[in-house]
Amino acid sequence: MGVRSANAERCLVVRLNKKAAVACAGAVLLVAVAAGAYFGGSRLVGIGAAPAKAADPPVPPAATVDPNAPPTVDLTDSQAAAIKTAAVDERMFPQEKLAVGNIDFNEEQSVQVYPPYQGLILQLFAKVGDDVRTGQTLFTIQSPDLIQAESTLISAAGILDLTARALTRARQLYAVQGIAQKDLEQAVSDEQTAEGNLRAARDAVRVFGKSDDEIDRMVKSRRIDPALVVPAPLSGRITARVAAVGDLVQPGTAPAPYSMADLSTIWMLAFVPESDSALYHLGQEVKVALLAYPNKVFEGKITTINTIVDPNTHRLMVRAAIEDPGHELRPNMFATFIIRTGDPLKSPAVPFDSVVREPDGTMTIWVTTDKRHYTQRIVTLGLQHDGYDQITDGVKPGEQVATDGAILLDAIAAGGATD
Repeated sequence: MGVRSANAERCLVVRLNKKAAVACAGAVLLVAVAAGAYFGGSRLVGIGAAPAKAADPPVPPAATVDPNAPPTVDLTDSQAAAIKTAAVDERMFPQEKLAVGNIDFNEEQSVQVYPPYQGLILQLFAKVGDDVRTGQTLFTIQSPDLIQAESTLISAAGILDLTARALTRARQLYAVQGIAQKDLEQAVSDEQTAEGNLRAARDAVRVFGKSDDEIDRMVKSRRIDPALVVPAPLSGRITARVAAVGDLVQPGTAPAPYSMADLSTIWMLAFVPESDSALYHLGQEVKVALLAYPNKVFEGKITTINTIVDPNTHRLMVRAAIEDPGHELRPNMFATFIIRTGDPLKSPAVPFDSVVREPDGTMTIWVTTDKRHYTQRIVTLGLQHDGYDQITDGVKPGEQVATDGAILLDAIAAGGATD
């Protein structure tokens, strides 16, 4: 009994130890499951849990974009068909300045016609717009000065005739000792004085524009011609007439009865900024365009550069003489002047349509090598001529650029255009 009881107690101890071991193992297993859930979310297999799911692959970091890189565009077939390209070539760009101004008479060849003496207008022979020649009669006046000169002429002619007959008689009488020598000498002196007076009277009448034939007729007929002829002082066109028959006109008293000008050359008066004044020199070529003749260009050269800058506009007057044999230019016409300020420059050039002005004011073009991939490039513009922009920086001759469709490329780059 004693031995059996001792064995029974040992068996009981062993059972209790097994139960404790099983309980301990269960606790360890629960801790392991909880730890697995905390560190990875994995599930254990074989204890009633679902099978474990494979973890997602790691996401690579996003690629960085250079904010300073120029915009590029890759075109589809339909988009590429809408873009035209051409190679950049070099062109000659004339160095020119644009100015505005007006046309005026050549003041060196224009004149106001006054009568040389006071008088009443008798007749008018020319009207505004008439072309006249030098010496052609414009108008006549009744001049008291002319009447007085002609009266003196007729009187001098009569006195000369009288003294000439007296000298003839004196010589006859002296030949027969009928008069003394001093009487003959007096007659000779009187005749010579009369000749001198007649010559002076003829010259006085000639000053009024009378010809020798007209003077001879007046002397012969003993009748005066009161009409003082006022001729054209130069060949040109009548530009103004304010006279009327019966008006009293005087030399130098405005307004002049007639104004006229030689229109074979016309003045161009351009007004340029004072900041450009150093660019202009005598003899520079000038081209003139007018609204009245849109398809015609008039040419000339600078003849005068004003020495004074207008204090109100700060502009300088530049004058050029323009040949106008057809009398097409009219004074006070508004005109645009292109003045050549230097020799032409040879530079890379692109058509106007190739250049796009961006919102920030920069000028850009689109460059390509395969007509599918385009890169935007900022350029610096210079002169403009004949539909082309001069490129001073940003592109080289031979590069392919978009010539038609540059705006479309800008829209595609901005995401505003599709097929």
